[in-house]
Amino acid sequence: YFKVNNMRLVEELDALVIRPIGRGSLEELVFRMDMLYKLERLGFYVINPAEAIEHCVDKYDILATLEDNCVPVPRTVATESVKEALKAFADLGGDVVVKPLFGSRGIGATRVVDAEIAQTVFKAITFHHGVIYLQEFVPHGYSDIRAFVVDGRVIAVMRRVSESWKTNYSQGARPAPITLDPAFEELAVKSAKAVGCKIAGVDILESPDGPKVCDVNSQPGWKGLQMVTKVNVAEEIVTFVLSELKR
Repeated sequence: YFKVNNMRLVEELDALVIRPIGRGSLEELVFRMDMLYKLERLGFYVINPAEAIEHCVDKYDILATLEDNCVPVPRTVATESVKEALKAFADLGGDVVVKPLFGSRGIGATRVVDAEIAQTVFKAITFHHGVIYLQEFVPHGYSDIRAFVVDGRVIAVMRRVSESWKTNYSQGARPAPITLDPAFEELAVKSAKAVGCKIAGVDILESPDGPKVCDVNSQPGWKGLQMVTKVNVAEEIVTFVLSELKR
């Protein structure tokens, strides 16, 4: 049985809204996902579904899934070869963002604009048996858009404004209100649907070539968002979950 703080989950709860599953070793992450899949097999209502969370935990998987569904994303290369990574560095314009394959909140993401530094970074990653994941740097004016999607609709949105290229709220970016363009709203909903998320935070960059989705968060926070919207985000989530349980 599943027990947390003396609470027997299956016996005492009807649904589980997953908050960040946390950082950890591959073994720890796999175990946490195994638990979510098991809860689903027991008939427990889990939001987001384990499969959607699994998509979003892996940066390569999520970008590949979005691209497969015709969602515009930054040009991205993932490889285990330093040689191939250096070629990709040049092909992507010599200005890239290197990210850990598993990670969130901008932690571990590094912008690299020098080939020698790139080689050092790539060698360090492979030395530790990691995957080199590099993405073209998209000029975005130190801001991006976070659209909060619940059950196929955008319930709230904000612009995140930063003093650096990282626009994560947890990295110091400040939230600002914004009215979302209908095309961006459609893109956010399409992105959430592509990865199977009922609840999602979709991050959109406004690039010179048009909007690009750089991430879909399956366990989004809304502290910053709540500061700039009149929508009660928590209430919207609870209302949605209760409506699902009544089906």
